[in-house]
Amino acid sequence: MSRFYDDLETRSPEVRDASFVECLPSQIRHAKTHAPYFAKLLADVDPDSVTSRAALAPLPLTRKSDLMDLQKAAPPLGGLNATEVPDLARIFMSPGPLYEPEGHGADWYRFARAMFAAGFRSGDLIHNTFAYHLTPAGRIAESGLHGLGCTVFPAGVGNTEQQVRAIADLHPSGYVGTPSFLKILLLKGRELGLNVASITNALVSGEALPPSLRSEILEMGVNVLQAYATAELGLIAYESEARDGLIVDEGVIVEIVRPGTGEPVAEGEVGEVVVTSFNIDLPLIRFATGDLSAVLAGTSPCGRTNMRIKGWMGRADQTTKVKGMFVHPSQIADIARRHPEIAKARLVVSGEAGRDEMTLKVEVAGGGDGLSGAIADSLVAVTKLKGAVELAEPGGLPNDGKVISDERNYE
Repeated sequence: MSRFYDDLETRSPEVRDASFVECLPSQIRHAKTHAPYFAKLLADVDPDSVTSRAALAPLPLTRKSDLMDLQKAAPPLGGLNATEVPDLARIFMSPGPLYEPEGHGADWYRFARAMFAAGFRSGDLIHNTFAYHLTPAGRIAESGLHGLGCTVFPAGVGNTEQQVRAIADLHPSGYVGTPSFLKILLLKGRELGLNVASITNALVSGEALPPSLRSEILEMGVNVLQAYATAELGLIAYESEARDGLIVDEGVIVEIVRPGTGEPVAEGEVGEVVVTSFNIDLPLIRFATGDLSAVLAGTSPCGRTNMRIKGWMGRADQTTKVKGMFVHPSQIADIARRHPEIAKARLVVSGEAGRDEMTLKVEVAGGGDGLSGAIADSLVAVTKLKGAVELAEPGGLPNDGKVISDERNYE
């Protein structure tokens, strides 16, 4: 049995680049012809001239952080979709709100490649704990698993004890979800005296996998690898058994650029992840994710030859991910608008080893005894996440322009 999902993973860099050169002009032409946003953005671009990474680099960026405004201006999808809404399979809603399309076809998000690298095989039963409600995470994982021929238990989030009992009854061999929830399930199994040892492989995403958390999970008998994906792009990069960086997926071109400029940085330098996708329904050209990473020199010891990146190294903008969900500065502004007493608001994200915590610090002038509780309720309503609220006197917060401060420890 092959160690690789397909022959694309072991192509020489020259063959891979030649394939991109062949596909780039037609994809850019497709985007300009069928997606109104790209027709305007790339109006002065000759598709036939974009035949290399160097020729791609000068093209303008489209930022993930701008999608909400683009969708408000041209609902429902901002004009980035090349397939009309009636011809799509699904539209999801992520916090923001942000609307994300899915087209027809097997493994639309190209996630089967990451599943294969994580040790999943056709016929395996996999416990999927990504959310199925509104957001696309559960669907992204499930479509990849089905593309590989796996059977899926659609667990979703929460209901920890019920999930542990299902694991003990069904004996799945694999887990998909966040690493912190995997640890919670394994510990709950021990607490309840239920056998969850059938899970031996896990593919995690949605939050950081620090070395300490990986070690804890390994000690509990689960080989855990990680994947990097977004709802718009699908799979971007994934980890192999070598555990030596994340290998870029075969369906995208990844650039690492200097934040705020779009200019590619030198190999090894930390910058923003920018992705060009060959998806026909959503042909994203130089899509700036807002995530930070860096290119690793050489190729993976596992034998896969595509570019490797170090993985997620923080955010290039203030949008951040908490418990697998994006939180945007505009959402914090929305909370402040709901409470006239708030003069300034700052969300502080803290915690260690997958235990994310949120504290909304607000400057207030006046307000009754129930103000903290009311603001906490608004925090849940807007972000779909619970957090603490701390009140401060006017002038009590730093004057540094930060709306979201990520102070988590990833070591």
